[in-house]
Amino acid sequence: MAKNAALVVDIFHDIQQHIFTYVLLAAVVASAFAVIYFTHVNRQTTSELEVLLTERDKLDIEWRNLLIEQNSLAEHSSIERRATRMLDMKRPDAETEVVITLP
Repeated sequence: MAKNAALVVDIFHDIQQHIFTYVLLAAVVASAFAVIYFTHVNRQTTSELEVLLTERDKLDIEWRNLLIEQNSLAEHSSIERRATRMLDMKRPDAETEVVITLP
């Protein structure tokens, strides 16, 4: 029993002598795990950023196409063609044209 107690005391004294080394070892291990974790988070964030940038580019292309379509639909010739074809409208003749003036 005395031998076990002496062994425990020797281990305790050894730990006291090298406490700074043990603390540094724990700090190095913690730092290594932190590097691993933050590298993983950085890679995930970069991957998400790439997905969002790709989606932004697709939406930008769609927006440009919609602007082109809007401009082409707003042209007078396009509106006139649709009015003639879909509504059977035509330009009035000089004889059928009525001009209204307000007092």
